[in-house]
Amino acid sequence: MANPFLRRATEYIRDDAAFLAVVSPEPLTTFLTRHPRRDDLFNLPVRILGSPGSGKTMLAKLAEFRLVETILRDQTNDTNRELAEALGGAGFLEGGLPRVAAVRIPMESEYRDFWELPYEDSVKTKLVLWLVQARTMLALVRGLTAEGTRELDGIKVIAREASEAQLDQIGGLTARGIRDRALEVQKAIYSIGASLLPPKLEDLPPEATDPYQPFESIREIEIDWMGQRHAIAPLVMLDDVHALHPDQFEQMFGALARREIKFGRWMMMRLDALSPRAVFRSAESLETHNLKPDRDFINVFMQGQDDRSAERRQFRTIATDMANRYLPLVQALRNRGQMPFSRLIPTEPPRLSPGKLRDLATSVERVQRKLEITPTRRESIEKMVSGYLSGTTSGDKEPEVALAMTRILMHRYSNRIAGMEPSLFEDFDPEPRTRLKADASVAEGAKLHLSNEFGRPLHYGLDNLCDASNENAELFLQLAGALVARMETKAIRGQSSVLEPAVQQAVLTAKAEEIMAGWAFPFARRVRSMVDRIAEDCRKASLAENARLGAGANAVGVAETEIQELLDSDDELALVLKYAVANKAIEIQRDYGQGGKQWCLIELSGIVCLAYGLTFRRGGFLERDLAYVRDLEA
Repeated sequence: MANPFLRRATEYIRDDAAFLAVVSPEPLTTFLTRHPRRDDLFNLPVRILGSPGSGKTMLAKLAEFRLVETILRDQTNDTNRELAEALGGAGFLEGGLPRVAAVRIPMESEYRDFWELPYEDSVKTKLVLWLVQARTMLALVRGLTAEGTRELDGIKVIAREASEAQLDQIGGLTARGIRDRALEVQKAIYSIGASLLPPKLEDLPPEATDPYQPFESIREIEIDWMGQRHAIAPLVMLDDVHALHPDQFEQMFGALARREIKFGRWMMMRLDALSPRAVFRSAESLETHNLKPDRDFINVFMQGQDDRSAERRQFRTIATDMANRYLPLVQALRNRGQMPFSRLIPTEPPRLSPGKLRDLATSVERVQRKLEITPTRRESIEKMVSGYLSGTTSGDKEPEVALAMTRILMHRYSNRIAGMEPSLFEDFDPEPRTRLKADASVAEGAKLHLSNEFGRPLHYGLDNLCDASNENAELFLQLAGALVARMETKAIRGQSSVLEPAVQQAVLTAKAEEIMAGWAFPFARRVRSMVDRIAEDCRKASLAENARLGAGANAVGVAETEIQELLDSDDELALVLKYAVANKAIEIQRDYGQGGKQWCLIELSGIVCLAYGLTFRRGGFLERDLAYVRDLEA
């Protein structure tokens, strides 16, 4: 098999066993089990929102009933037991038995074409709703009878209360009748959409126009399970509903959000299908079609939780699990003995060569003379740095870090005593107005300086790889795939597959630049211009001699009031920012308090930070206004 990291393995693997061998259960736990409305996910309509590659389709495929049944019927291996545990936590199982019968319906095919038909909007919406429901029922019957697991006659549909009048229109309560009626509806409606010339409204076949509402009629399905009758709740997962026309989606969503429907409805969609205000998570903007979130429907965001530190930690768990599942598929590495992915990209700190270390020491001495730092003061600073490094749990305590920290603190000392009057009779070595401190921010600033000045690697190791991906599974696989490709080459040549930090950074930087060059979403050119110029300004500020921003900046902050005014307007800049967020070029942090003000941080994504050698640490930003942002993308 080709390097699975370089392709979406879960997209092209057709064999269920092979799919289950590589799919990670972590997204189920992260996004569903821990969701605050977990118990209502199968009762109310659900929108599952994420950027391209965030794992929406993978989650939907894993939850399909035929795969759930495959997992439950073979609990002899650890992988299936892990998946079963995650499915149980997410609500698909209860007491080790299936609780939900889910089917996935891709929406990127011909459904949008129906919106171009010459009929009233209500007619076009009903045609698509009928077609989706027909295909859902057919998929449900196929899933329940997959590989001869049970006969059609062993499946019984349980109707919703007070739905007797609707039963004839769906084919009754038998699986055979429901299947036959769904085939009629699908054939009739498909013929309308596939016609070269759409028929007149009065010529539409009755199979396409007669009422057909299985979602409103069906409450549960009863099946044979291990020799006993067992009731399960139906669920349809409409994947990629953003492919619909916006007006078409609004009307469909309104129809599917009716409270009397007991059939589970999940809609998987990309963030860029939402309005700018919704992407920026303005609370009032999350309403749609006069429906309120948490009351009429539930949102599941696959990125952008309130606790971003927790989100990063969760994604590291997901990504590590994915990498370790994909790695055995790489033949060249499997032949050399399997090991955890993290051991192939070690985090041992890099070291400067003796020559570069001497150059750094000379630079520190030059700065001491230029700033007229006394030997006593330098010794005090060095003791401060040594004390910090000896007490920190960070593994990067190399001599060059200590020297670079000393140089930064000498610049800070010089700035803090500026304006003080020197003594005529003794060395000028006053105590600064604000006490110096050697801490993690100074250490991070030192590493950034070393990276810029001497090419010392800044981004390496599994945690950095995960953080560069901005909690996006596809970006992680692309970056990890580039590293694995280098590992394969080394393995084939008989060399160790382990990648040193310098190699890791070179590979990741090249891949990040390639990804950015390939951006092709709406307003991509303007977004690229914006992030390039923000990155340049952040880099310049981050490399200040006194490292005033510690680890450095990777964002600009605009006053919350200005951002709210932008989102309330029809300004095209809001659309540009929306597509930048939805396609992982930037991240948005609303209501960030600092300096007595509330800011909206426009953060560069991990990919951009990789390409420009900026920190992944959050919080460092440049204070700007909206006019600055507008000029950037012009």
